[in-house]
Amino acid sequence: MSERVEPELRVFDDPSQLAAGVADAFVQDAREAIRDRGEFNVALAGGTTPKAAYQLLAAEPRRDMVDWPRVNVFFGDERTVPPDSSESNYKMANDALLAHVPLVADHVHRMHGEDDPIAAARDYSEVLTQQLGPLPRFDLVLLGMGPDGHTASLFPGSDPRADEELLVRAPFVQKFGTHRLTLTPMVLNNARHVVIATEGLTKAPALYAVLRGPYNPVEHPVQIIAPVGGRLSWFADRAAAAELS
Repeated sequence: MSERVEPELRVFDDPSQLAAGVADAFVQDAREAIRDRGEFNVALAGGTTPKAAYQLLAAEPRRDMVDWPRVNVFFGDERTVPPDSSESNYKMANDALLAHVPLVADHVHRMHGEDDPIAAARDYSEVLTQQLGPLPRFDLVLLGMGPDGHTASLFPGSDPRADEELLVRAPFVQKFGTHRLTLTPMVLNNARHVVIATEGLTKAPALYAVLRGPYNPVEHPVQIIAPVGGRLSWFADRAAAAELS
């Protein structure tokens, strides 16, 4: 297991400022990656805060701050639904951002939630290795945290380190009675920068437990996020950070 890194914590006054902070981190990381390596590889998240950030990225002035043809888009997790489902992380990202910026079509790599989950996880692992090498290294991974301490589709009750040699897993999530697709900690923790965004009073107990409580990633899977040689940034609004000193 990798050593835990000391995260950066940024607290924003409200959800709108939080979304702007996420969007600005995207712009900054994109510009630095394109300047230094010629392309920007990002893994997107689902959720309310990312959606608001994506909408900001699709609008001026941020839209013109990114060299979109040099951006390669991937996803951190996906529900086992078709891409036109209202539950699809891909559909949300596409509607909020991807359809509104000049990306190269084959630079968008979605998880195929409509396929058999095990096969879809295997196929996405192949996409990652073809595009990014045997151990993919994202420039930026965007994540959220649920009130139960889950992140991506790593949920409490099972060890997020299970099958840790895999790049993508298709865990069965008991609380939903269905499979999900998710990047594994090995991939998430190889990123240059991970931003975990969370908002609202319902997240406050979990955020306190994750950042101030004992290390127990089976109970709070988001604690497994500890980039090796990278940065970990927590972005929270004041409500989510209410229990932190």
